[in-house]
Amino acid sequence: MNPGHGWTDYQQRLGRVIAYLHDHLDEPLDLNRLAEVAHLSPYHWHRVYHALHGETIAATVRRLRLHRATGYLANTGLPVEQLARRCGYPNAQSFARAFRTAYGMSPLQYRQQGGHVAFRSAEAAQAAPAGHEVQVREVPRLRLAGLEHKGSYMAIGKAFERSFVQLAALGHVRADSRWIAEYLDDPSAVPENQLCSRAGLSVPTHAEVAPPLVAFEVGGGPCAVLRHRGPYATMRAAYQWLYGHWLVSSGHEVGDAPVFEEYLSNPRDTAPADLLTDICLPLARAPAA
Repeated sequence: MNPGHGWTDYQQRLGRVIAYLHDHLDEPLDLNRLAEVAHLSPYHWHRVYHALHGETIAATVRRLRLHRATGYLANTGLPVEQLARRCGYPNAQSFARAFRTAYGMSPLQYRQQGGHVAFRSAEAAQAAPAGHEVQVREVPRLRLAGLEHKGSYMAIGKAFERSFVQLAALGHVRADSRWIAEYLDDPSAVPENQLCSRAGLSVPTHAEVAPPLVAFEVGGGPCAVLRHRGPYATMRAAYQWLYGHWLVSSGHEVGDAPVFEEYLSNPRDTAPADLLTDICLPLARAPAA
């Protein structure tokens, strides 16, 4: 037996496949090329992938492509035919079929009726969107380890996959590990290719973290927490409402720390409409009386 081919080694190989997919979603799916990326036999690599990831490579590609598409639909005016090609679909018709299967509506219906519309309407009406109350609560300090990510926030899943593999190799991944990303820039003010963030998993305070992994902390003070249900593409509108309506009318001041998100659902086995994410906005602690 070759000890170099243990669980972690296979995860690392398949992690390269996930990273490759993120960078080539607009290209046709080539199983032989993915086998080369994984450095595994084309006869066996997909069986390993399916067994370890719990979904087929076709399901992964479809999920990632549609995830990218919801970002375009919610946050740009890009024509459907054009965004379909950017997401790897040969035409708008095949894209619309896949989108309706996953989201229960057409791409145009999503653009006009998705959760992002509810947040924008609520901001215009200076009201809270139905079912989206903000809680101000003390969030305990949490130590994380992960990787820096530069570029579109919608692509941060790539950093999460790589972080998971490297932390698993160190024995730092547990059943109760928490998945958190910290966002340092405002996507409406910074070019997409320059956006800085980091993605990581919670680790024990004594865990050693070595490059390329970075250790960072979130929490340790009061936060405004908005529990968001739905596709990640809706987040930008949720942020606009949180900052543009809730914060300015709340009487609170922002703290000197980046906003962060905790992902409470696994997108591999959760429908996009049911994904749960806590958006955590650090607040300044009120002065003692």
